[in-house]
Amino acid sequence: MDKLIDPFPPRTCGGDGTGKTRPAYDVVVRNGMVADGSGRPVFAADVAIAADRIAVVGALPPACGALELDAAELVVAPGFIDVHTHDDRLVLIQPEAEPKVTQGVTTVVTGNCGISLAPVLLDDAVPAPLNLLGKAAGDFFGTFTAYLAAVERASPAVNVVPLVGHMALRASVGADPARAATDGEVAGMQAMLDDALRAGAFGFSTGLAYPFSRNASMAEVVALASVAGRHRAIYTTHMRDEGEGVLVSLEEAFATARAAGVRLVISHHKCLGVSVWGRSAMTLAAIDAAAESMDIGLDAYPYTASSTVLLPGKLKRSSETWVTWSSPFPEASGRRVEDVAADWSCTPEEAARRLSPAGAIYVNMDEADVRHIMKHRLCMIGSDGLPHDQHPHPRLWGTFPRVLGHYCRETGLFTLEEAVHRMTGLPARQFGIADRGVIRAGAYADLCVFDPATVRDRADFRNPTEPADGIVHVLVNGQPVLRGGRAAAVRPGRVIRNPITSAA
Repeated sequence: MDKLIDPFPPRTCGGDGTGKTRPAYDVVVRNGMVADGSGRPVFAADVAIAADRIAVVGALPPACGALELDAAELVVAPGFIDVHTHDDRLVLIQPEAEPKVTQGVTTVVTGNCGISLAPVLLDDAVPAPLNLLGKAAGDFFGTFTAYLAAVERASPAVNVVPLVGHMALRASVGADPARAATDGEVAGMQAMLDDALRAGAFGFSTGLAYPFSRNASMAEVVALASVAGRHRAIYTTHMRDEGEGVLVSLEEAFATARAAGVRLVISHHKCLGVSVWGRSAMTLAAIDAAAESMDIGLDAYPYTASSTVLLPGKLKRSSETWVTWSSPFPEASGRRVEDVAADWSCTPEEAARRLSPAGAIYVNMDEADVRHIMKHRLCMIGSDGLPHDQHPHPRLWGTFPRVLGHYCRETGLFTLEEAVHRMTGLPARQFGIADRGVIRAGAYADLCVFDPATVRDRADFRNPTEPADGIVHVLVNGQPVLRGGRAAAVRPGRVIRNPITSAA
């Protein structure tokens, strides 16, 4: 569906001083309906790009672009910002980032859930869930500066906004998972975090639900989040409990952010397990109350199943559990834990122990809660995809088209403008990503052009790596990385450093 006007038209808009004519703009996207990321109604306009920036939004004369893309009957939106990813290593080893660009994502926030590829100093085996990013110590980087340099050398197709993970810091100073960190260990983590923030990290993340970090005290987390606060960075948290203790965990997150003086994002907010289905009314009310006195946001993904490492204790909260990878039994990938247990004549919990280290998909949420949370005024969209799983959750390939197709067009949960805003302008504002997430003159030319009538996710739990339908063109920093639904052989993404932290 690549509607291209002649890229070398006979009529041009300027000269180069040698008597030859040249186009005024590098790219012009014509005849589209612009959803500019602000949430205001779509409007008809052409979008002209010069180098890596948007030059003009409005009516343009014919044949002004070296490359002209016809967006008739299509929506022109800012490129989507995936605020919750684990793409730290994907951008190094698969820099074309196909699972991202095929769904219109132009910027990824890495280092979520306390898990980052740097700074990590390991002598022994990689603890879970750091092993979601790499299986060997050599996959990690001792300094954040080294990691960012590696990303720049890889030149990924998407922009990268990096966070520093709490678990990476804990592992590096040798903190015992069975206890809170000592004062000396906290001081060591603070120094590493400060260095990473000065290198350009956008903030600090925790994964307090995981065994490796579960025993970290609130004082330990405040001490680290305070470093982010001093750098005017952000704090994102996978809370201690998203089930029965979800309200208590929310209050801890609020109190931590207040004590640290830092902006807060609640990661992949959910009510996890049948016993707490319907509690989103209470959790969102708590978030609204906190938002009256502090800077807070949240993200969610559009599915009723979660995915992370396989832990026996999580099975009771799940109606069924699927294996995404298993080191000792790779042939179990794509099978239900319950079926593996039946084959082995053991309990699902025992099967989970034997399968580990492993990953899993847990069917554990209520659709009404998912919709209620996604509809909240502060909720951004994040995929939480795990790109190194052998049989990944379909959210890795389908999150953003699913919002546009299923939840916007089919169920009417959002207007199109609101859906686009949650994936562009809202995350850019909450994370402080300058000049992205919006279509206006002077902003970076990150664009997604999609067909609102056909856009949809095709990835499902049995076939999780199917590319989406209806994503037509994707441009990153002014260059097409997807054109007519086909990947282009360019990788113009950049590391986006926080100008406040890197200049501190």
